[in-house]
Amino acid sequence: MNNRLARLENALGSLKARITMGGIMALVLGIGVITTILVGRTEHDLLQGQRQREMSEAVRTAGLLGHNVVQLQRVLQSVAEVLDEQTLGDPVRLKEFMRTRQVVRNFFANVYVATPDGDVQVMADENGIHLPSLNIGERGYFGRSIADIRPMVSEPLRGSLTGEPIIAFVQPVHDAKGVHAVVGGTLRLSSRDLLDGLADAQEFDAGALIVVTDAQGRVLAHPDRKRLMQSIADEPRLAQAFKSWQAAGSPIEPLGLSLAQPREITSVAGVPGPDWLVWRARSETEILAPVKAAREQAMAWAASLVALVSAGMFLTLWWLLQPLMLLERRAQHMFDGVMRPEDGWPKADGEIGHLGKVLRDVGVQRAELERLNSEMISKLHSVMRAAPIGIAFIRNRRFELVSDELCRLLSYEDKDLLGQQLDLIVVPPDDDQPALAALEKEAFARSNSYVGEVRMQRGDGTRFWARLRSRPVDPEHTELGSIWTVLNIEEQRNARKALEWSAAHDGLTGLANRLRFDQQAQRLIDARPLSLPTAMVFIDLDHFKEVNDTGGHLSGDAMLRAAAAAIMSRVRSGDLAARIGGDEFALLLEQCTHEAAVRVAEDIVASISAIALPWLSGSLHVGASIGVASLSPEIGSVDDWISAADAACYAAKAAGRGTVRAGLAPRAPRAPSALRAGDARPASGVAASPDIAED
Repeated sequence: MNNRLARLENALGSLKARITMGGIMALVLGIGVITTILVGRTEHDLLQGQRQREMSEAVRTAGLLGHNVVQLQRVLQSVAEVLDEQTLGDPVRLKEFMRTRQVVRNFFANVYVATPDGDVQVMADENGIHLPSLNIGERGYFGRSIADIRPMVSEPLRGSLTGEPIIAFVQPVHDAKGVHAVVGGTLRLSSRDLLDGLADAQEFDAGALIVVTDAQGRVLAHPDRKRLMQSIADEPRLAQAFKSWQAAGSPIEPLGLSLAQPREITSVAGVPGPDWLVWRARSETEILAPVKAAREQAMAWAASLVALVSAGMFLTLWWLLQPLMLLERRAQHMFDGVMRPEDGWPKADGEIGHLGKVLRDVGVQRAELERLNSEMISKLHSVMRAAPIGIAFIRNRRFELVSDELCRLLSYEDKDLLGQQLDLIVVPPDDDQPALAALEKEAFARSNSYVGEVRMQRGDGTRFWARLRSRPVDPEHTELGSIWTVLNIEEQRNARKALEWSAAHDGLTGLANRLRFDQQAQRLIDARPLSLPTAMVFIDLDHFKEVNDTGGHLSGDAMLRAAAAAIMSRVRSGDLAARIGGDEFALLLEQCTHEAAVRVAEDIVASISAIALPWLSGSLHVGASIGVASLSPEIGSVDDWISAADAACYAAKAAGRGTVRAGLAPRAPRAPSALRAGDARPASGVAASPDIAED
């Protein structure tokens, strides 16, 4: 079963099947497109023609209805013309007059004669001629007919005697003196006296809905008698058309209008005079039913044609592509070594023959390339094993080839590195440093190699600094990968750091040297006013020569180291402490007020004075004289600043040593809470330099 499914899948995926399916799809698509276009055009033309016919029918019906109204009015007029005053005044003669007007009675459900006040004098209906007790003077149409002395057609209303929906026609009887009487007739809407044959669909027009309404949309005629005198807005097939007609201004158009109604062809025509409307609606589905049936039949024939053509196409292709099947079988063994590359190829003409020759040549060339590649790979492995530096081939940020030296540097076996992400060995940089991938990408974009120092992690967890050189295999196509060369520079880096440290520090005390001190002082001067407040503290050891003379230079060196430790114990980690020569030290206190700097200096005096260096049965002691000079706008250079601090230190020595002297404090801006000039006083035990006036 599985073999059959496999063969079926192979057959469906074959070139024959694909060409056949392509031809079938093209044929189906062509037939479908042509059918869709033709059917769409036919449907459009059919609907357009039907709209014209529906409009014509609505106009024709409205015309006939208008003709009927005029005829009925003329019938009443003919009665009014022969009705004289003597007959009107005599009930017997009036009744006889009505009996002789049988023709008139055939046109209406009932005919009557009424006085101008609305009292009905005589009435003839299907029950005969009688004298009813009825007054119609309050009817609006009756009053308008009397007032205007013209015939009127009423709006749809309920009959006074029967309660049925009716329409009334009235004709005034008048002369030069005025109106003497009114002749009227009524039509029952339910019996279709007026609209018979007009509002019902004919046999050839059975699917059309025909409705007659007045100008307000009240139904006068409808196939469903229950809808009489209701609004046409309640008729689902005409509701939207009625809204469109109202939106157009409710025109009474005898030539007809075509209105929008979903899935319907709708038209309306006006009846002048009574201002009635004839509405027609026909379902588009019903109209298009023959087209749909024809389309289904055409699709059935098309399906049969497609099946027949497909079978013929498949058989033809199967016969034509037999040589290709033989070529396929040979190509399956092209690289498996079962046959030599130049043997077993079928002979054929045309494109298949050319394809077979090309495949044979490809097989021969492939065999030669594989031999050369094998030799090249063997040589490459030899180079990778013998290379004295770490080498790796990287693609998609993964190791694809690694040298023995790289494995040794990283403490990994090659099998543990191959296929792994570079994140395995590359230590992420600090937050403010770009990632290695970004640096490589930027360098490659300039068609350059990337060279830099990268921290790497070994398999045992230890880390080391390496010099990395990364170069793309092809600068035009960096996606092909890159070649890494890696060299361990941990020792060189440590030596460089030691050299950099020695260049900026004093070898005996570990404090910054004079060069480093001058550079930092210059930076603070250049950064004014952002670097303010800042103070310089100049320290000179007292009685240091006696230590050297008593204990020798080794004791002097020990005392200098102890003094440096005492100084560092009294300052912040961010302050710079330096030995600037012999037994002289200096501090740079950033963001430190003048008063705070003086307090720091006093603490340092106390700390140095407390040093007791053991010597024989006693101990060696030193003191410190300190000068403080705060950075101010008047100081123009490092030498000026050092001179101010040195002068203050000299003043401290002149004052008896072991004390602190300060130069001028920088003047603060005037403010209610700030000290004014002359208010500042030196701290306890601190006197102003004799060379500099106190502020």
